[in-house]
Amino acid sequence: MSTSGLNMSRRIRRTPYTDRVEQCGVRGFSVVNHMLLPKAFQPTVEEDYWHLRKHVQLWDVSCQRQVEITGPDAKRLVQWMTPRDISKANVGQCLYLPLVDDRGGMVNDPVLLKHAEDHYWLSIADSDVLLWAKGLALGAKLNVSVVEPDVSPLSLQGPLAEDVMAKVFGEAVRDIRFFHFGFVDFQGTRQLVQRGGYSKQGGFEIYLNDSKLGSALWDQMWDAGREFNITPGCPNLIERIEGGLLSYGNEFTRENNPIECGLNKYCQLDGSIDFLGRDVLQSVALEGHKREMRGVLFDGGACPPCGKPWPVRAGGPDGPQIGQITSAAWSPRLERNVGLSMIDRGYWQPGQAVTVCSADGLQRPGAVSALPFA
Repeated sequence: MSTSGLNMSRRIRRTPYTDRVEQCGVRGFSVVNHMLLPKAFQPTVEEDYWHLRKHVQLWDVSCQRQVEITGPDAKRLVQWMTPRDISKANVGQCLYLPLVDDRGGMVNDPVLLKHAEDHYWLSIADSDVLLWAKGLALGAKLNVSVVEPDVSPLSLQGPLAEDVMAKVFGEAVRDIRFFHFGFVDFQGTRQLVQRGGYSKQGGFEIYLNDSKLGSALWDQMWDAGREFNITPGCPNLIERIEGGLLSYGNEFTRENNPIECGLNKYCQLDGSIDFLGRDVLQSVALEGHKREMRGVLFDGGACPPCGKPWPVRAGGPDGPQIGQITSAAWSPRLERNVGLSMIDRGYWQPGQAVTVCSADGLQRPGAVSALPFA
C-alpha cells in the first residue's frame, strides 16, 4: 500500500478483492467512484500490454459501481437520462449509453444491463450517477427505487479468457454473446456474467452479488487460470488508447457533448424519444459540432506520462492550437506514440499534420488518426 501514494481512509473504499490484489504485488492504486482501482502490476506497462494481448488477466474493477433502477417508471427514468433509444433492448442485453444533462453535456458513459422492463443496472464510469438519478426521480416524482446494490465486478480479459471461464463455470458460458449476459452458479449462488470489458482483447465480467464471496471468487478464477499463464492486471493505458476506449474525466467531461465524443450513433435526435438536453443536441447536430475525438500518432521517442493536457498544433510548432492530448503512451506495436484528443473542425481529417507539445518540452511531429488505431 505504501507505493500507492494514497492516504487511506474510509472515504476511499476497499473492494472485495483488495486483499488478493495486495497479495499479488499491486504497485499502486487510483480512485474511481470513491473506490480503489489497481493501476499497475507488471514491471512495465509495455510488458503488461503484451501479456494482455497474448494470455489472460484478472482485473479488480469493483469501482464500476452499479446504479440499480427498479419500479414502474424505471424505463422512463433511464430513457430520460440518455439520447440512445433503449426501447428495443432485450432482457439479457447490454447497451453502451451516453448519459447527458440538460445542456447536453456528458454525465457518464455506463453500460446498461437490462434485467427486466422495470429493472436496470447502469455500470458506471467515474461520476456520481447514483445521486443524480435519485435527484431526477425525486424531482419528477417517478415511481422508482434507485440504489447501489452489493455488486462488485471482477473482469477476466485477454484472448484466453473464455477458456478460463469455461473451466470454472462450464461450457455453456461460451454461448454468451458479446454485450449480453447470462447467469452461472458459484458456491450455490446465482451470479451474472457479461461478455465484454474495458479492453479490445476479448473477455468477461463477473458481477459478483455478495462481497463476502470476493476472495473465494478471485481464488477460483486464479487457480483455473494458472495453466493459461494468468496474471493480475488492470486496464492497460496503451491498449486502451490503441482501441479508442475513452475515459470519463480524461477524454471528456460535462463540458463535452456525445456528438463531439464520436457517439453520434448512440443519439436518437429525430424527436421520437424524450431525454434531457434533447433540444441542445438537436441544435448541435443541425449547426455542426466544433470539435471531434480523434487519435494522434506522434514521434520523438517514448513520451512521458500525460498528467495534464498537452497542446496539439496544426502543422509546425508555430501553428494554431487545434486540440490537446488528454491520454498518451508509447505503443511498442506501432513503434510510435499514440494519444487521444478533441480536434477542431477543419483539422480532424486523418493525416492532418500536427505538432504535439509534450510535458518534457519537446515539439513532436505527428498526424491525426482515426479511431481505433490500426
